[in-house]
Amino acid sequence: MKNYTANDVLKIAKRHNNNKRAYLLVNPLQGKHIPTSPAAALEMMKTLGEKISAKYSAAKLVIGFAETATAIGAMVAASLPEDCIYIQTTRENLGGNFIEFLEEHSHAPQQKLFAENLNAWLENTPAVIFVDDEISTGKTLRNMIRQLKNKFPLLNEKILVAASIINRLNADNENLFALEKISCEYLVKLGEENFDVSNFETAAPKILKPVEIAPDKISFQKINFLLNPRFGVSIHAYIKNLNQLGENISSTIKSGGEILILGTEESMLPALICGKILEAGGAKVFTHSTTRSPIGVSSQKNYPIVEGYQLKSFYDSRRTTYIYNLKFYDLILVISDVDSWQVDAVKSLISALNVHGYGKIIFLGGGNVQHL
Repeated sequence: MKNYTANDVLKIAKRHNNNKRAYLLVNPLQGKHIPTSPAAALEMMKTLGEKISAKYSAAKLVIGFAETATAIGAMVAASLPEDCIYIQTTRENLGGNFIEFLEEHSHAPQQKLFAENLNAWLENTPAVIFVDDEISTGKTLRNMIRQLKNKFPLLNEKILVAASIINRLNADNENLFALEKISCEYLVKLGEENFDVSNFETAAPKILKPVEIAPDKISFQKINFLLNPRFGVSIHAYIKNLNQLGENISSTIKSGGEILILGTEESMLPALICGKILEAGGAKVFTHSTTRSPIGVSSQKNYPIVEGYQLKSFYDSRRTTYIYNLKFYDLILVISDVDSWQVDAVKSLISALNVHGYGKIIFLGGGNVQHL
């Protein structure tokens, strides 16, 4: 099992216009805010999964936190039994029976968990694994578990595990976890110190004017995401689904240059898995995703976010999202679980990708766009 250090998984950035917490922990291996090798990202996530599996091999329910831990949670679940259920929280407005809770320091604090089948899933597992990218105070998770215990008393009988890449709980917060009977597993342990980002002079991600689009360089391909982890999925069926998607894409892609595979907001894993398959075939691949996180941009030495652009969300035309640290790519694949492509969102992303230029862009998702 590979050992990770803070140098591997931690860079400090400055949140833009967030009075709740000034800094943001950016994991360069996560495939979220900055481009990385998809194989390296999945290896890190799998390592956390192996650590969980070694101690809680019978666990059959994993809950991952949106948006940054959706892929991590899925890969932890994939290390567990064949019939393990994976479900991720969401900030999207979806129909059904959801429990709402707050991630108080976040730029988008409302989180929801689909609860329709939760009692049945609890009956089938001795342990529940909650997965986030980093746990700082644990307040969000404690509040959520308290809510769930009230609505689903069966949770009181289960082993509860908080899994993360980075754990920053101090002694007081560790004691609060112990009172709730929550164990912690992680790859890297840090202190809970507040990181000083006051010396970083940052600017807001840029708003770009729409550019003229070259139709011969843009195409759309419809793909069907048959399984939606926001509602809970059999993890091995989900991974099989994504591997098949990746194989199908790989069989049609011919590119001798560098490839970017871009995910969208809460949908990170499809891009990572498809990217790994292309990478295994010899392609030079980078993966990251659009995000709701507004991060300050700076050219100062050792600052991780050197370029950023505001985008319109593919999921909600009223929402602003962001993309960071772009460069020229010979081929860009945008893989999303959206039902249909929002034209304004497509145009805003193309404007950002056009800053450095691109060879070709293929949008793979739930619908076609006829007129750009």
